[in-house]
Order: sequence, then structure tokens, then C-alpha cells
Amino acid sequence: MEMAQQEAAAFGKTKDGREAHLYTLENANGMRACVTDYGAALVSLCVPDRDGHLRDVVQGYDDVSGYEKGDASMGASVGRNANRIGGASVEINGTVYGLDKNDNGNNLHSGLSFYHKRLWKAEEYKSSRITFLLHSPDGDQGYPGALDMHVTYTLDDENTLDIHYEAVPDQDTVINMTNHSYFNLNGHDSGTALGHKVTLYSDSFTPADEQSIPTGEIRSVDGTPMDFRGGKVIGAEIDSDYEPLKFGCGYDHNWVLKNNGSFDKVAEVVSDGSGIVMEVYTDLPGVQMYTANFLAGEPGKAGASYGKRSAVCLETQYYPDAVHHDNFPGPICKKGEKYDTRTAYRFLTVK
Repeated sequence: MEMAQQEAAAFGKTKDGREAHLYTLENANGMRACVTDYGAALVSLCVPDRDGHLRDVVQGYDDVSGYEKGDASMGASVGRNANRIGGASVEINGTVYGLDKNDNGNNLHSGLSFYHKRLWKAEEYKSSRITFLLHSPDGDQGYPGALDMHVTYTLDDENTLDIHYEAVPDQDTVINMTNHSYFNLNGHDSGTALGHKVTLYSDSFTPADEQSIPTGEIRSVDGTPMDFRGGKVIGAEIDSDYEPLKFGCGYDHNWVLKNNGSFDKVAEVVSDGSGIVMEVYTDLPGVQMYTANFLAGEPGKAGASYGKRSAVCLETQYYPDAVHHDNFPGPICKKGEKYDTRTAYRFLTVK
């Protein structure tokens, strides 16, 4: 029986004195997920390894002050629009809306008033599920339309952490949420993730310029270091003499998924030490694989220091800068229509 309502733990105070909380979800196998109302962020994910020992496979911080200070979006619920918008402006129904220029004159993760730097409201908390609510008013981050964004984390007995996003805007607007967890399946503090083997169910990717803004091209992965269809160790070709990899300082690109809007398996990561395997499922059209190329001694949980390429992010999404490319699936959510999307991370082990 699920408890009707659980009690949250203290997670420190924000700079302006507000209390943050930590919510623990647990399943029948002992797997645990801890999430905070600050940024609706995933703080820890303790998964059984091949020997049955729990390993925390996501990077993060000990308390809310780490999330306030950190600029790597660790575990974050990113919105209203994840990833980049070129030129930091978007045109909707003939009106141009200016956004924060926080990344080389472009807009990254919706600018300076980030969703993941705010306290969300915990609406429902049970032993295996938590829903967070953030009210985003008209004009928030420069976007038109007010909405209530709900993010629900559910941990089931199949060792799947499901993240469900729901909102209904009162004007046509951009909505493109993602989760920005940094995964290391050997443990959050175990050094490089370059030995992890990744499979991406994708035949093509969206090349970008030196500022990581897509050119509009959809390019086949055939014969390139971007081909992960057969499974490949991250470190095998990450430093190849290939322009997209040089621009991104490694993998930091959007792959075009083949799920056709259906909730389906789109990626898999196999650890090189713990025996832990992570499957990624989504109904979204793209996934950004980011190999933590810009981490540099980030102070993390329990005294950990997170270095370059110490994790891999798999951020499900609409393609970056989709608002400026008619050939990309569009992230515009119409007035009164429901934004409703799910991404899940399922964990199993191999010997």
C-alpha cells in the first residue's frame, strides 16, 4: 500500500532564506530516487549493480546551495525551452519575442531566469511518485502565454524512473522541456564515463555551427563518428578530426529519433564497470547526447569532484533552434492544447 502522503526531508535554505526539500522515492527492489523542489531536479538515483549493491548513478550536490551556485544544470528540469535558440528571439504568429542572450548572443535553456533555479511546489508525494508544479506567467523568460508546468517523477518496480511533463498554455508559445541529468553508471564519483558503451537508435543528426546552433541540415551518421547504431564506446571516436566534434569539444549534438512520436526505446547505455545498463524511452523527436565536455572540477556530492567527460547526458527534446527551421518538428504548443510528454530511464544489469 502506498502511503497517502510522505514527509519531505530538509535540503537547506536558498540565499533568500526559503526552505528547499528533498523527496525520496523507493521501489520494491530497493532502488531509490531523490528529487528536490528546487528546480524539480533529480539529486540522486541509487541503482542495484550486478552484485546487488546500490550505486548512485547521477551527479549532483549535497544541498540546495550547490544547485543555486552550479551552472551545469545538474539533474535539472529545464524549460520553458531546453537547449538553444539562435539569435535569442522567436517569432510566433507574426510577433517577435526577445529572449535573454546568455550563450554567445543566443538563448540557452531559456536564459537567466531558469526554471531550474526556482522553487517548485510539491503537489503530491507518495512512496513512488512526486509531482512538482511551477506557475509560469505570461511574458516569463520573454515567452508569450501563462501556463502551469507539472513534472511528475514515478519510480516503478521494473526499475524505471518515468518523468512526465504536462502543461496547457493560454497563448500559443514554445514549450520544450527536458531533464538534464549527468549519468555515470559506475557511480557519480567514479571518474570518466568514456568507457560507457552507447547505442542511439538514430540514422541522422543535426549538425551545428561553432556556437552549437543547428544549420538546418539533417545529416546521415553513415561513415561518421556520430554513428552509434551498433553500440560504441563513448571514447572511441570522441576526439576524431571531424568538424562537429571539434565545434562541440566532444559529443554535444542532437540525434534525430525514429520513434515517430510514439513512446519507445531510443537509446541504451552500458557501463564498463558496474554491470548497470540504462535504457532511454521517450515520445519526443530528438535526443541531445552531451558528454560533460565542459565540467572542470565541479564540486559535487559527498566531496566528489566532477571532471571533464565524467558523465553522459541524454536530453530528450525538440531539436535545438527548431523555431527557426521549418524542416524540424516544431515546439510550438497552441493555446488550450495540452503539452504532454514522457521520458523514462530503465535500469537493468548484465554480468
